Amino acid sequence: MVLEPLPAAPEGALSTLADVTVVVVTHESAHCIPLLDGLLGSCPHVIVSDNASTDGTPALANRQWPSARVLEHERNLGFGAANNRALALVQTPFALLLNPDCELSVEGLRTLLTTAHDMVDAAVLAPQLASPTGKQEVNYRWPKTVWHSQGPAATGLACVGFVCGAAMLLRMARFQQIGFFDERFFLYYEDDDLCLRLFRAGLPMVLVPEVKAIHRSRSSTRGSRPLRSEFGRGFHHAQSKLIFTAKHRSVEEALRLRRILLFTTSVALPIRTLAFVPRLVARMLGRWMGLRSWKFDD
Repeated sequence: MVLEPLPAAPEGALSTLADVTVVVVTHESAHCIPLLDGLLGSCPHVIVSDNASTDGTPALANRQWPSARVLEHERNLGFGAANNRALALVQTPFALLLNPDCELSVEGLRTLLTTAHDMVDAAVLAPQLASPTGKQEVNYRWPKTVWHSQGPAATGLACVGFVCGAAMLLRMARFQQIGFFDERFFLYYEDDDLCLRLFRAGLPMVLVPEVKAIHRSRSSTRGSRPLRSEFGRGFHHAQSKLIFTAKHRSVEEALRLRRILLFTTSVALPIRTLAFVPRLVARMLGRWMGLRSWKFDD
């Protein structure tokens, strides 16, 4: 199937829902489909990039949104790679990356687009993430390599150095210079890496706190083997942390960090096992294995 380019909006015209493609990466995410329908059911351009789900996610997405394009990958490519496959097909001026566990209203997306119209230099615009109970998350900051951010939630538009990849509106033309996700990051730190590259290139990222998105953190995947999922979280978080450190600081610092984390995890793992919270034990074991098996690869 070949997608035909969409006509560009007239110069100076406000963008509409027809100017944005919503991209959702799924993996065992069938339970999230109904929650996404409020937005995706109203958007004419939707791409679901499915990472080898076995719970019927692709078929359910096809039924829920007949006009959507559903990419069915034969294996789990990872978050960044699956996003890249979808972004390569986007023909609209904007793309909204949205996690399956993140709900954004149609009005919220329209506000992001209006803000993008007013702030033409912005490469990324992001909503304020909040838990289902309304507690605001700090889903933005300056890059960790520059400054450890602290402080209360923003009350107005803020130019920042990082926004969480759970919900971000991309102005596609601004990414010709730096590209999209580095696929060495299978899971975690791919948004840190992308935002740091944007920051260094002088491409603004803007938080729009009046737009709220509900984030049901860590609920995008609900497979039949939850402990295996927790193991994977720990494994990939550890590996991605080292990949990020080697890429943006130095290989020597990454190797030093690996030694420290291996020691502290080895000490903590028996204690965690005695407490016997299975999911935490599985996650820490995954972390240990991720640290143990990591090798620098440039």
